[in-house]
Amino acid sequence: MSSVRIVDVSYVAVPADAAPPPDPIKLNAMEAQWLVVPLLQHLLFFDGDQLPPFDAVVRSLKSSLDATLATHAPLAGKLVHLAHTGDVAITCSNSDGGVKFVVAESGADVRHLAGDEESDLHAFERLVPEVDMTVLPASLLAVQATRFEGGGVAIGITVHHGVADGRSLWRFVEAWAAACRGVMPPAPPSFDRSLVRMPGGEELARGVLRKYVPNLPVASRIMKDVRLQFTRRTFTLDAGHIARLKQRIVHLSESHGTAPLLRPPSSFVATIALAWTCNVRCRPYPADEDVFLFFFADTRSRLDPPVCPNYFGTCLTLCKASLPARELCRDEGALAAAAAAVQGAIRRMEDDPLDGWEFFALAGKFAADRFVNISGSSGFKAYEVADFGWGRPRRTEPVRMNRDGQVALVRARDGEGVQVSVAMLERAHMEAFKSEFLKLIVD
Repeated sequence: MSSVRIVDVSYVAVPADAAPPPDPIKLNAMEAQWLVVPLLQHLLFFDGDQLPPFDAVVRSLKSSLDATLATHAPLAGKLVHLAHTGDVAITCSNSDGGVKFVVAESGADVRHLAGDEESDLHAFERLVPEVDMTVLPASLLAVQATRFEGGGVAIGITVHHGVADGRSLWRFVEAWAAACRGVMPPAPPSFDRSLVRMPGGEELARGVLRKYVPNLPVASRIMKDVRLQFTRRTFTLDAGHIARLKQRIVHLSESHGTAPLLRPPSSFVATIALAWTCNVRCRPYPADEDVFLFFFADTRSRLDPPVCPNYFGTCLTLCKASLPARELCRDEGALAAAAAAVQGAIRRMEDDPLDGWEFFALAGKFAADRFVNISGSSGFKAYEVADFGWGRPRRTEPVRMNRDGQVALVRARDGEGVQVSVAMLERAHMEAFKSEFLKLIVD
């Protein structure tokens, strides 16, 4: 197991002439529950002839991060507990210190880390910066740049999930990468929490904090952490796989008639229908018992009134689909049944986008071994937006996957397919998942 040596730790502050939004920025109820599972971490691997010398990479990353913080100043701040009101809020004063920037070296082979189907989780963990987000005040963002002895670079990003969902994370990466390339960045973000209208407002958020993190400023809960025991594998559906998968779902729906689709399946619907089906088939579920699928939907455009698309925060609601296990284990029609159930869950969310905002309460009603959860989205253009001037990453991977059977999605490197990362405790389940996955995309 190759070690990682920390070479330097510094802090990138908000430019002195920047005008950060007024603080404190109080977390809303959607965001407050994420204090329990705060870490959102991703890795970006780069190699190839376009990559400059490592010292130049670090200088470029630091200077462009400095420029990006001019419009993303709260990310250089702290998450604090306002004891006098019971709120948790972002503060972004000049005394907060800035964004932690770690420079490191590794003896690992970047080609293996970025190319192997099975992920080296212990190596991944050492390539993202260590940040304690379990006690407030806590940092919101930290980054790490790691040089590999045989060539190549990894950029590791840790951001607090209470202040950023996947969409916000990748918009930040897009802005940072654009600044590094010296091109026009995307529209600046809005950190205005008043844009998210929820019944109960600030008092609802305080109630969520009292319910899920009653011991503030300590924000941690005792949760069994088994993520480093997972087997993690990554599969890629290219554009051809996606097209055939959609066609097959439509054909099965029409020929069997038991699972009518609301519309032709999107890439997202087709992919998570496939992942749910494979997940159920690789486990010994009783045929007559219901199995569940949980996934998050971005509610920015669905709230009333809608939230601007550049809102920077966590704006998610949980969607739930269910089927008897036998429906996903039958030879014909399983994919169509799964896709129809997913479409039904999306329609219910569109009808009432706030119904699933309190995901902890919803998930807690179901046995942990009866549901599969999906994170990320096939719409996240991770490879496209993360071009810092050295070409698209060789690979990007989520580091934190906390549940057995969890599936994480991003748009594939080719820009058209979908990358599917899977975490499982039992290697035998992973082998069965792989077998079903390959069979269903080939048949």
